[in-house]
Amino acid sequence: MAHFVIMGCGRVGASLAHTLEDDGHSVAVIDRDPTAFRRLRPSFEGSTVTGVGFDRDTLEAARIAEAYAFAAVSSGDNSNILATRVAREQYHVGHVVARIYDPGRAEVYQRLGIPTVASVRWSTDQVLRRILPEHSLSGDFREASGRLVLRELATDPSWYGMPLAKLESLVGVRVAYLTRFGEGVLPTEDTRYQEGDVLHGMLPVKSSSQIDRLLASTPARAAQVAAEQEADK
Repeated sequence: MAHFVIMGCGRVGASLAHTLEDDGHSVAVIDRDPTAFRRLRPSFEGSTVTGVGFDRDTLEAARIAEAYAFAAVSSGDNSNILATRVAREQYHVGHVVARIYDPGRAEVYQRLGIPTVASVRWSTDQVLRRILPEHSLSGDFREASGRLVLRELATDPSWYGMPLAKLESLVGVRVAYLTRFGEGVLPTEDTRYQEGDVLHGMLPVKSSSQIDRLLASTPARAAQVAAEQEADK
């Protein structure tokens, strides 16, 4: 199981902490107000850290260096963005998301490659889908038979720069569209996967776990698996 760090122990922060802990993960919650931790259930076994979420000592007390993902969901836009940038740029946390109340600012940060969720389309589930890819298994859309699902894809950074057509052939997924700089884009045969892109793929439900594992590995490993499967036919 993975370690998650959450900044902000409001209603959403507490809900995230409980959901992640119920899934078996370890969780650290940061808030500058120690009374905010009262929102956590009595049985919560994660850690609580009183402090500012972009302060290095506070982050390190929350074990940010071990974190699989970081979610900044406090009530301040500036604090959320700053903390997210520190987590991503200084501690190289692979999955980050910031809650932004101003939709206009959210769009700006999204164009800069900082994943955000604006309050006008806010839900705990949307944050979980940013920091916990397997949480999106239910997907955005299922066709009538229930065999195919359209959902967001999470990848290892080693896939950046690869033509999407090559990615599709290696892992067995069809990229329906991608979000680049906050705007939806229909891929062409020449489209390459860039850092900051969010991929939305159509894939067989029965192959979801395997596809997730391949995308979480490297292209070389995915090519090896594809070759082994071809040899077994």
